[in-house]
Amino acid sequence: MRADMTTGRRVVLKAMLAAGGTLAFDIQIAAAQGAKPNGAASARISAYVAIAADNTVSITSKNPEIGQGVKAMLPMLIAEELDVAWASVKVEQAVADQSRFGEQFAGGSMTTPMNWMPMRQAGATARAMIVAAAAKQWGVPAADLTTSAGEVIHAATNRRAPYAALAVAAAKEAVPDVATLKLKDPATFAIIGKPVRGPDTPAIVAGKPLFGVDTVLPGMVHAALVTAPVRGATLKSHDAAKALALPGVRKIVTLRQLGHDDAPVDALAVVADSWWTASEARKALVVQWDNGGREQHSDAAFAAAAKAAFAGKPATSVRKEGDVDAALAKAAKVVSAQYSYPFLAHATLEPQNCTAQFKDGKLELWVPSQIPNEGKDLVAKAMGLAPETVSVSVTRIGGGFGRRLQSDFMIFAGAIAREVPGVPVKLILDREEDFKMDFFRPAGFHKLDAGLDANGKLVAFRTHIVTFGAKGQPGRGGELPNDLVPANLVPNMDLGMTVLDSNVPLGWLRAPGSNALAFATQAFLDEVAGAAGKTLPAFMLDLLGESRLVTPPKIPGVPDIWQPPAFHTGRAAGVTREVMKISGWQEKPVKGRGFGFYFSHLGYFAVVADCAQVDGAVRVTNMWVAGDIGSTIINPMNAEQQIRGAMIEGMGHVIGGLKVPVAGGQVQVANFDAYPLPRIDAVPPIAISMVRSDNPPTGLGEPALPPAVAAVANAISSLTGTRVRSLPYEA
Repeated sequence: MRADMTTGRRVVLKAMLAAGGTLAFDIQIAAAQGAKPNGAASARISAYVAIAADNTVSITSKNPEIGQGVKAMLPMLIAEELDVAWASVKVEQAVADQSRFGEQFAGGSMTTPMNWMPMRQAGATARAMIVAAAAKQWGVPAADLTTSAGEVIHAATNRRAPYAALAVAAAKEAVPDVATLKLKDPATFAIIGKPVRGPDTPAIVAGKPLFGVDTVLPGMVHAALVTAPVRGATLKSHDAAKALALPGVRKIVTLRQLGHDDAPVDALAVVADSWWTASEARKALVVQWDNGGREQHSDAAFAAAAKAAFAGKPATSVRKEGDVDAALAKAAKVVSAQYSYPFLAHATLEPQNCTAQFKDGKLELWVPSQIPNEGKDLVAKAMGLAPETVSVSVTRIGGGFGRRLQSDFMIFAGAIAREVPGVPVKLILDREEDFKMDFFRPAGFHKLDAGLDANGKLVAFRTHIVTFGAKGQPGRGGELPNDLVPANLVPNMDLGMTVLDSNVPLGWLRAPGSNALAFATQAFLDEVAGAAGKTLPAFMLDLLGESRLVTPPKIPGVPDIWQPPAFHTGRAAGVTREVMKISGWQEKPVKGRGFGFYFSHLGYFAVVADCAQVDGAVRVTNMWVAGDIGSTIINPMNAEQQIRGAMIEGMGHVIGGLKVPVAGGQVQVANFDAYPLPRIDAVPPIAISMVRSDNPPTGLGEPALPPAVAAVANAISSLTGTRVRSLPYEA
């Protein structure tokens, strides 16, 4: 990704008259450099604005809402430049329609950098057309008119009119060129930078239906899924007679090799009048599976394979600079260690679900998807349908964290619906199936070496990561980036990787890759800093050096938007110094205090955590966070929520016992009793400080998490005197 990815865009605004004289703006922003997560070129980004007769403004939020706050943020950008009062705005969720809205996805903290300028330009374009209409009606130059809170004002004559009164005339105005638009001075922002409550918050608090699992349609039936205990096993045989004999059971549907191409499964679906009936009927099915040797996969086998890999050289060289072997041989001190971390589940509180209706050759889906348009295409491909025959309505998402970037549940629901044509079917994966059918955060093993000169300066760094994937290629979230800190800051560096095969499907989890790499690298650097006689933040500041941009080499065949970004040492130092300041960091190590820094998703974050023994257990007692995501915090209320959530999730990675063991090819977690998410009584005071820099604002859903994991692990190491080299921490 690049910080300037919003450049090179143009705005096309089509004004249309709606019933009753309402002015509806269909704002289409073509993205010259936009891209889907899979790297395909983007056509355009769009938003829809309607000004009603009572001067209320309906703004459609185009991207899925998974709790990251875009349902408020995107309309805020438009409303600011449209110059309307936020109290007059009504927010609506867009349907999945790439031809009209362009890219619609929630992932990679991309919504803010991709939409910061285009959405503002969209609002400014609409405002310019309304002003032009007023200028013609009043016979005055448009330059003499101003706007405020949804009104056009001519100060010289004290004349004013609400936007609604100008709707019909504005619809006839020519669309202005983007180059002529005058965006607001940030000093005059009335909405951007102010705390705004999420538009769904009152309904959520009241328990009103918003989520995919809440979908209810007339005549709807329900489906429950049965998959193999061993992931990837194929269906050998089944006897459905007893299940079909149960009252309310309508059909047993056989699903063969469906799901994503890299992780297809065989399954049985029970269709019944209620979900409980469908779920209970599964117990009456007699099923035999063919494991195909997949039971050989286990944590013990993975650890043995990693040990064997570390005895040799990495299978793949990611990046080399200088001569690490020679530098280590000459180093005054050499520090070596091995780190590891487990598979993790997404554990979304709302289980995967999708409601589907197949009727007259067309398929309609209601689904909490992070990437609905790609999901629509995958469903069409799997079912042999033309993409235009599949439509998707996006519901609010009860937790995503990357899990709903995989569209397997959409494919299953569509295939089941085709077997009961004309009838809506709601598929819900129960908690056990949801854990079993996850796409897991990759486990990993690291062998690290560092060399220090006589002054305690880092002169060599090497890591060999053993990760997971297929055919020598790392899976989702298992990559080793070529810009890894600190390798990008030393003259002699060697990044190598070995990939293990497994039957465990992999998926992106909040701050993919970074959430694990931050632990391994920053915890190791804490060891290295100690060997140099320094604390980690002091060691990092020395390593960062003068303020400059460090640009990693480009990866061949990868679009510019997905190339590793330049790393700014000054911004990294800025958040490090800020968190030291707000936490009262001392140069002399304090028992139970840990630090972590990381750069991901264009965000720079540093975290300090304090840990203590409380009632015989290690607890996090305080956390401090400093972050730099650019010049503007669009919605401070949501920013605080995202950062606090990241701190809590980071704690869970370390002391919450979160791990997904694998034995006999089976995931050994079936519910939250074995996967304990942090509870409210474990949440410490969290102090947050944002460092502003002269850069376009970037996303906040992910970059705060990685350093939290490292800071808590380092705090425990300081508290106990025993280095935490494997997650989760176990006393």
